Amino acid sequence: MATEERKSVELWAEATQRLASPDLNSNQDITFLNNIIVKNTSIPIIITDSLNNINGNRNITLNESNKDKVLARELEKMKEQNAPIIITISEHEKQYLYYRDSIMLQNLKFYPIVQFGVIFLFILVAYLAFSSSRKAEQNQVWVGMSKETAHQLGTPISSLMAWVELLKMQNIDEKLIQEFEKDTQRLQKITERFSKIGSIPELVPTDVADTIRSTVEYLKTRSSAKVRFVLDFDQEIVYRVPLNSALFSWVIENLCKNAIDAMNNAGTIQITISEKADQVFIDVADTGKGISKAHFKTVFQPGFTTKKRGWGLGLSLAKRIVENYHKGKIFLKHSEINKGTTFRIALNKV
Repeated sequence: MATEERKSVELWAEATQRLASPDLNSNQDITFLNNIIVKNTSIPIIITDSLNNINGNRNITLNESNKDKVLARELEKMKEQNAPIIITISEHEKQYLYYRDSIMLQNLKFYPIVQFGVIFLFILVAYLAFSSSRKAEQNQVWVGMSKETAHQLGTPISSLMAWVELLKMQNIDEKLIQEFEKDTQRLQKITERFSKIGSIPELVPTDVADTIRSTVEYLKTRSSAKVRFVLDFDQEIVYRVPLNSALFSWVIENLCKNAIDAMNNAGTIQITISEKADQVFIDVADTGKGISKAHFKTVFQPGFTTKKRGWGLGLSLAKRIVENYHKGKIFLKHSEINKGTTFRIALNKV
């Protein structure tokens, strides 16, 4: 199109030159040449003399108040864009025709960019749709497995509860029965957690410190004596947030169990609660082997684990519970190899 526009301008220049020729006598020729000049309604043109004075212009929008400035600016653009076409008026007089691309040609230059943009947008939408479909499929698998697990646990738990009641009637050590009962209640809580996956949990204004205390008390009795739990928060302050205690306890439990594994069952787990403005922050820090920076972005992905055994679902599940169900945030705040790791949970206050 640029070549065709050049040819059109050259034809326009030739018509102008022939109209200025003294040998032109035929009215038919004059009309024909004049039509060539008039029909150019898209290509901006400026004609100058040999001294660079502007003698005429075409297809340039002008305002009388700044006409000279606009023409001078347009002429500079035309000189940069295309070589001039010489119009020989006579032996001693020549004119120079300058032009630039028409609006249509200028717009066409952007067409490939727009086209690539549309293609990229199409690919992006397709990718997002595919990712969304995969995520929805994964969610269905999660929910299905959770519901099925809860269902399968229901029958043996009911049997265990009956056996506990039967044992109470026998002459058996009371402490032993209490431990059986605690474990049965624990299984009930686990079943409740699994049954709530995929459902919208009920969030109740709760002191998050109470949930953390009860979770830690349970973990203490089932952890090595070499693991020390430190609760670093004011026992008198109520840190009230919308919470589902059963699910959130699962989050703290997963973080603590990961920490215990990272410390090889010997070290300190410190849980700190702080608040700022309308948020409550829970930091879970350990003195374990730490996480390399290369894994900072993948720790919450399903399947990530540094243990020889395990599914690598604990942190992924914790993220789902905190962010999807409690509308909070959980992230790796700090980690240093052989010094420890700190995870932070941010929850909105009531």
